[in-house]
Amino acid sequence: MSSYIDDVLVSDEKVIYRGHLSMWSETLLIGGGLLLLALYGVGLLLWLVAYIRIKSTELAVTNKRVIVKSGFISRRTIEINIGKVESIQVDQTILGRMLNFGTLIVSGAGTPQAPINGISHPLKFRQAFLEAQEQAGNLRPQ
Repeated sequence: MSSYIDDVLVSDEKVIYRGHLSMWSETLLIGGGLLLLALYGVGLLLWLVAYIRIKSTELAVTNKRVIVKSGFISRRTIEINIGKVESIQVDQTILGRMLNFGTLIVSGAGTPQAPINGISHPLKFRQAFLEAQEQAGNLRPQ
């Protein structure tokens, strides 16, 4: 099964960093699934929903853009060129800081803020983006 990110790369575009959802961001579904497991397998459905959410969300920083895809049946994508991203903010709760997950808020020129919840290692994602943006800025002709 190929990934959305691999399918949409253009020529000379390389993935610098891949992000993913944290399992901790789905604790309500996983915990609810555990509690409802004895109730005719309803818990298995909750686990399945959590699994699909985690596996169907893809994030990447490439040398040209930030790409985010979520959804299994319906699809939501965000693709912003590196030069058009004005900021990537990281929001983490106390639990998110302890378990290393949080929300990324991508703001781009002409693009409304795009929050991406439950990202594992959000500071690494932001760091990879900043490095890619700096590198892309150095490659532009002066």
